[in-house]
Amino acid sequence: MRDTDNMEAEMEYDDGEEEPSFSDPEDFVDDISDQELLGDVLRDKPQEADGIDSVVVVDNVPQVGPERLEKLKNVIQKIFSKFGKITNDFYPFADGKTKGYIFLEYSAPSHAHEAVKNADGYKLDKQHTFRVNLFTDFDKYMSISDEWESPEKQPFKDFGNLRHWMEDPDCRDQYSVIYDSGERTGIFANDVKEPIEVEERARWTETYVRWSPKGTYLATFHQRGIALWGGEKFKQIQRFSHQGVQLIDFSPCERYVVTFSPLMDTKDDPQAIIIWDVLTGQKKRGFHCESSAHWPIFKWSPDGKFFARMTQDTLSIYETPSMGLLDKKSLKINGIKDFSWSPGDNIIAFWVPEDKDIPARVTLMQLPSRNEIRVRNLFNVVDCKLHWQKNGDYLCVKVDRTPKGTQGVVTNFEIFRMREKQVPVDVVEMKEGIIAFAWEPNGSKFAVLHGESPRINVSFYHVKNNGKIDLIKMFDKQQANSIFWSPQGQFLVLAGLRSMNGALAFVDTSDCTIMNIAEHYMASDVEWDPTGRYVVTSVSWWSHKVDNAFWLWTFQGRLLQKNNKERFCQLLWRPRPPALLTADQIKLIKKDLKKYSKIFEQKDRLSQSKASKELVDKRRSMMEDYHKYRERAMDMYNEQRPLRLELRGGVDTDELESNIDDWEEETIEFFINEEIIPIGDL
Repeated sequence: MRDTDNMEAEMEYDDGEEEPSFSDPEDFVDDISDQELLGDVLRDKPQEADGIDSVVVVDNVPQVGPERLEKLKNVIQKIFSKFGKITNDFYPFADGKTKGYIFLEYSAPSHAHEAVKNADGYKLDKQHTFRVNLFTDFDKYMSISDEWESPEKQPFKDFGNLRHWMEDPDCRDQYSVIYDSGERTGIFANDVKEPIEVEERARWTETYVRWSPKGTYLATFHQRGIALWGGEKFKQIQRFSHQGVQLIDFSPCERYVVTFSPLMDTKDDPQAIIIWDVLTGQKKRGFHCESSAHWPIFKWSPDGKFFARMTQDTLSIYETPSMGLLDKKSLKINGIKDFSWSPGDNIIAFWVPEDKDIPARVTLMQLPSRNEIRVRNLFNVVDCKLHWQKNGDYLCVKVDRTPKGTQGVVTNFEIFRMREKQVPVDVVEMKEGIIAFAWEPNGSKFAVLHGESPRINVSFYHVKNNGKIDLIKMFDKQQANSIFWSPQGQFLVLAGLRSMNGALAFVDTSDCTIMNIAEHYMASDVEWDPTGRYVVTSVSWWSHKVDNAFWLWTFQGRLLQKNNKERFCQLLWRPRPPALLTADQIKLIKKDLKKYSKIFEQKDRLSQSKASKELVDKRRSMMEDYHKYRERAMDMYNEQRPLRLELRGGVDTDELESNIDDWEEETIEFFINEEIIPIGDL
């Protein structure tokens, strides 16, 4: 008590001041709520739960009597236990039968949400399709007003003509270039003389860029997500927030975009892969992803209506716009190794390896019916690769086999003729190692690089309508490890990239002649323009730190430009949308091509004469500028003459012989050589 008294004495106010009162006045009214004062604390306060957040209501369940109730429960348990642990269930009865709806309680609300997302619309049989809702949603639906309120109108955003580049009067294609080690990105229009800059920005992207399949959008990568740009001035059209995004893929119709980030995934909210709606910017669905080693994880059907992914023993096919599983269930395919969509039809090809006495098989499946239109059994298979022709007319399955009694690997090319009845299959066998395979985009030819360095050969085959596959031509001793067909077919480039020092061979496959052989030292990439008239070879700073540049060639192999960009990284041609012309109209244009070619030749001559006139005018202007500068310099020189004489003691050094009296003459002799010529007896 003594210590307390001392403390009170020490706290007495000096100078006779009274201790202030901290009590509220009698008429004080406290108008501050706990929410305003302690909002952040109250948000973390544990909430009382009544358990209904974990309850779902399932409608359109079969009505059964007590004798079949146990079987129904087993079916329901099997379907709905995939989404989480079911702790309780309730099957209401009336008149000796179930009422057609049930209540299921999960161990956690997240499991109930997953059941609603995946089981709503599940087709049990022809008469019963489940409708699944959260029990808590009934309160929400009961509170909806009976009076309809029109949604608020959103302001229209005019991004201009998103296909403005297609209206270029000279039909110039565009391409993107990243250089200065990624610091600068430019869009250029292709021209024979020199690239024409369309747009150029600093730090436009943090890694690389990507064009959408029809060339409408340019996608740039940022730490916080993806941005889409388009229109005449490349305005920002859409943003997708996905922290740490690394990879991107578009649907063929450009309606959806898929992004991948290794940073965002959580157990309850899958965000490693997100599918977005390009027009609205809304997230359509998220997915888990353990590895992005085989990107794209999702592969799209050619019309963009379906997309599929492969997991262990499972092929999951989803449909748009619901983003739900097709028929609410995945395909169970034991051992599935790879799959691929046809570029021309909604057909999936997949292969399964051998399992004990069961042979390997390649299956073609029609969607959405899931009908197997062709199955091909294969034996002694080591590996398979699926190669579709661009139009989906043919499928080549590259099969590596080890025939019984041999130690080496033999490769078979199984060619499926997709447009013929019952899809017949032809086989081409090759006993040498395969380096590369590529279909002609618009045709029925394919090229194969085979052998081992330094004896690498290239073979050209033609798939004929009579059921035969003919070897057209084989070139031996080629320096090549890659095949690049022109988008229009017929022409191709055989390239020896990176370790082969950039050897190039330009081939016309109509008569299998090599039009030109060239080299772009240490070339890392080859890119054809959409028309097939030009091709670019490049040395990327990302793969080689010196000689970074891109060169422009004609399809015949004539070098047009050497563009040296400081620390050049990437060049991508802007894709063109499909032509609006019908096949008959295109055929007619090809027939009358000579008539059009005269117009283009005249335009080319006019362009060249215009370029010559511009060059002459430019040189004349430069010469005039030089003469004016020289006159100014001579005037200044003459004005400074008295000053020079004064500084040099009256000696005029402007003339060569002005101080000839001071010259000294000196003669220098030096020995050049000595030659001894023997003279015979005189």
